Amino acid sequence: MRIGELSERTGTPRRLLRYYEEQGLIVADRSSNGYREYDERFVDRILQIRGLLDAGLPTRIIKQILPCLDKPRVIHFPDATPEMLATLERERDRMTERVECLVRNRDAIAEYLDAVRARIRPEAAEAAMAP
Repeated sequence: MRIGELSERTGTPRRLLRYYEEQGLIVADRSSNGYREYDERFVDRILQIRGLLDAGLPTRIIKQILPCLDKPRVIHFPDATPEMLATLERERDRMTERVECLVRNRDAIAEYLDAVRARIRPEAAEAAMAP
């Protein structure tokens, strides 16, 4: 598929797809006219990359771990160094902190909404009863 279709199917701007290619996260074949051609498997790969980026991982780390994620049930990391493992542990811990913060914020918003709704209900009932 061409870059436009990949962009459409993944919701990823073409500019970002080109950036992913520059970073070595994806590789496009070239047709005889020079257009980028992408294999079907890149739909999932792009979604995976975007999820990792949204989680806060930098592209340099994503590039290193992507080969391990092709088959998530089969971990394949032949060149894992102690430094890489430490980096991944730090990233995991950072993600955990972000998740905890998001949960706290979500719960605070939910409590606020519950309090506002509880206050609005009696007022609405009173207004309905007024002559």
